[in-house]
Amino acid sequence: GELLMEEHLSPRKLKILTGVDDLHRVKSLEMQVDTREISLGNFGVHLPNLRELKLNNSLLVSVRDLGTSLSHLCVLWMTCCGLSDLDGISSCSSLKELYIAYNNISELSQLTWLDHLEVLDLEGNDIDDIKQMHYLRLCCKLSHLTVEGNPICLKPNAESAEEPGYNYRVEVKKYISHLKYLDKIPVSQT
Repeated sequence: GELLMEEHLSPRKLKILTGVDDLHRVKSLEMQVDTREISLGNFGVHLPNLRELKLNNSLLVSVRDLGTSLSHLCVLWMTCCGLSDLDGISSCSSLKELYIAYNNISELSQLTWLDHLEVLDLEGNDIDDIKQMHYLRLCCKLSHLTVEGNPICLKPNAESAEEPGYNYRVEVKKYISHLKYLDKIPVSQT
């Protein structure tokens, strides 16, 4: 705890955290941070081979708090981090898997920059307009999407009443025709 109370994640602190002297060997890192208290700096610069970063149950004011040096990251977990937007996610341009369940995200336009994204977990967020799925159409490799627990599962948008014939699975498929799995079930099943 005290170790991380200084200004940012320096190479010295990263070596202690990872237990490795050569930070080039670090491919995966799991930690909990509170970016209200400390800045992470551009810690990714010191971890050029980092491919997986797990920050579940952290307090992140913004994705921007991760810095701009994580373009080589392939898998990012930010479940239960208090995120309300995804501004800055474009700096993680190599992401193939993004797990951002149980946050307060309602707007998905920032995800259009993630050309390699294959798996996206948005469970338990605040997506209340089915039209947000339009942005995910541009993630042409997206094959696995989880949206259960979002308002769009009950009705198409915040203004509409619940419609008896509404099926969010059918609607999501209209927006993202290349999707293979929705909420861990093949999209062909309604």
